[in-house]
Amino acid sequence: MRNTVRVSVVAVDPVLEAGTLSALASSPEVLPAVGDELPDVTVVVVDRVADPVLDLLRRTRAADHRPEVVLVATELSPPEALHAIATGARGLLRRRETSGPRLAHAVLAAASGDCTVPPDLLDGLLEQRTEDAGAGVADAWGAAGLSERERAVLRLVAEGHETSEIAGRLSYSVRTVTTVMHNVTQRFRLRNRAHAVAYALRAGLL
Repeated sequence: MRNTVRVSVVAVDPVLEAGTLSALASSPEVLPAVGDELPDVTVVVVDRVADPVLDLLRRTRAADHRPEVVLVATELSPPEALHAIATGARGLLRRRETSGPRLAHAVLAAASGDCTVPPDLLDGLLEQRTEDAGAGVADAWGAAGLSERERAVLRLVAEGHETSEIAGRLSYSVRTVTTVMHNVTQRFRLRNRAHAVAYALRAGLL
């Protein structure tokens, strides 16, 4: 790990932002980015992982200096965690479980390229990726909101097939394949086919 990590905080209110920075102050390896300094890691503190939060994660990761992101949420379910990781979050924490040392550890891990996820949440993600997840637990595709048809189309897109080839292989019309891809990109607020495939690959869905 590097000697010092610069961090910024984005929170739902200034008091929470100040409290988060204060919690990190106990770690000498983590310093707030001040003035024109660019953060190595941005901590995003939210209530729930909704579309605006995912948009914020994308914008943060897309900045020129491409900071890593640690997401701290009041509520964080396995499906929400799946979306957050696919969108670019490097660390995930629940607010009620987030002490200063634990947050600092997640920030330092993110800066070094590691990912931090609560053990029980990781178990939930692993359960979702099994073929037989058990009663009441959806598989990863279901948790991500993708149907069997959408999965089939995405897999063929990932293999490099054009729309007409996909239609022929799956016995769909070209219009159906186009509609499927449009629905996927719109639902998950993705830019294009390549972004949709990257999203699915990053989430471990392909």
